[in-house]
Amino acid sequence: MTPVGDARSAPVIVAPLRTAIGTAGRGLAALTVDALAAPVLAEVAATVAPSGLPIDDVVLGNCMGPGGDLARVAALRAGLGDSVPGVTVDRQCGSGLDAVMQAATRVGAGQGELFLAGGAESASTAPHRFWPESGDRYTRAPFAPVGFPDPDMGPAADRLAALRGISRERQDAWAARSHARAAAAQSNGVFDGEIVEVGGIARDDRPRASMDVTRLARFAPAFAVVSETDPDAGAAVGTTVGTTGTVTAGNSCGFSDGAAVMAVTTGRTARDLGLPALRIVAAAVTGSDPALPGLGAAPAARLALTRAGLAPPELGFVEITEAFAAQLLAVSDELALDESIISGDGGAIALGHPWGASGAVLLVRLAARMFASDDARPGLAACSIGGGQGIAMIVERMQ
Repeated sequence: MTPVGDARSAPVIVAPLRTAIGTAGRGLAALTVDALAAPVLAEVAATVAPSGLPIDDVVLGNCMGPGGDLARVAALRAGLGDSVPGVTVDRQCGSGLDAVMQAATRVGAGQGELFLAGGAESASTAPHRFWPESGDRYTRAPFAPVGFPDPDMGPAADRLAALRGISRERQDAWAARSHARAAAAQSNGVFDGEIVEVGGIARDDRPRASMDVTRLARFAPAFAVVSETDPDAGAAVGTTVGTTGTVTAGNSCGFSDGAAVMAVTTGRTARDLGLPALRIVAAAVTGSDPALPGLGAAPAARLALTRAGLAPPELGFVEITEAFAAQLLAVSDELALDESIISGDGGAIALGHPWGASGAVLLVRLAARMFASDDARPGLAACSIGGGQGIAMIVERMQ
């Protein structure tokens, strides 16, 4: 592994925490996105306060909020003081991971010693938006300009499954695994230490031990697979990938509310605080085919591994956003990953996918798994992003 800078000043992650993840419209539905983020910011800030260091900045990822610089609004709401600035990052589903990456870059460059970084999303309170000329409502911003493929993530996942031969049975088996592992972890208190109670909610809403392959097989396909003769399909013209899709509501994530935050600081500060820490070894952001956005995590992970001087078999822990079982399995196949180390306590299919927070949730989960294990191998967090991008980060336990 290639060291990054002086180990005493290399960026590390400490105090990774999150809210429970709520299904949109349910337990956390009354809380705005800043109200979700603020209690977690306050808890992380209190954990690192004995360092005596000022908070240099708050960096939060968000996709669908009302604007107004969520990070600054949430920092004020958290009681961090009016001297603490904030900046909001939008890289869609990779926003929370990118926020941590940006904070780490600034620590590594000597432009501060203590940042709070992560992400937050409230699908429940996201404002409705309209195009001014037509008055039509849009549910998401364009991921690509006119003339480029710009599929919604669900149909794109269906197309990816068809092109890569990922069967419905394999997708359902992965979804059942996600629910079984998350339900078991929840029952055994595995998540308790990483969750900050917000709005009286301290338990993830979505995991269901009963969501087995028999039950999942009853779900109807959610999307029609587009013929590849469609010029927007983004694959070879004249081929057909089928008419019945394999992606269902059961083997996909749910729209969710939640927030995740951690402190990014130096190894020296982590030692002074006596906190377990993850050293950031390498990170990468890449572009990919906008017609197949679900595959975007693969080139980003590959580049991060190259920068770290690692090969996939050397990883001990992997967290990839389970937006759809199809896209996670496609990324795993592309990288030849050991599936047994991916999302060991379940992923977004079971827990939910609070878009702008999800990348940070990956790091919270990765940290919890790595801190609880004697396995010293490094871990990978990676997201595929709408419009054809990927983001990845490799971390190791600081000795």
